[in-house]
Amino acid sequence: MLVKEIMTADVKTITPGSTVQEAAELMAEAGIGSLIVVKRKMLAGILTEGDIIRNVVAKNMLPSQTKVEDVMTTEVVAVGPDTSIEDAANAMTEKKVKRLPVVTESQLVGIVSAMDIVAAQPKMMEQIAKIVLMPVKKKLAAG
Repeated sequence: MLVKEIMTADVKTITPGSTVQEAAELMAEAGIGSLIVVKRKMLAGILTEGDIIRNVVAKNMLPSQTKVEDVMTTEVVAVGPDTSIEDAANAMTEKKVKRLPVVTESQLVGIVSAMDIVAAQPKMMEQIAKIVLMPVKKKLAAG
């Protein structure tokens, strides 16, 4: 199964020049824990709840005066739409991240989360079960 089969194409994004306050409001409205930061439709970074806690709240900075670009993570692990979900899961485990932007030529086309992969596993098991448990048709010999 490929990332493009389970990714979310409607990704919530924000620009680097936006404030952390605007980002937090958008995250709260959408009920999500991160925003992909884009500059001219190109992946520029990711802003997570953890970034806000570590880089804004813990440092007593004002969210309304702090720019996203000053606290976002810029070294983003991303995958392509044709990446297998196994490889995506391995990347998440190796890099200790819960979300991967999905990009084609640095342009954002979706996002895949650890929960998306977990939800896809039963579908994969069903597909494998159909193959493994498929009744074998015996060829009848004439005679």
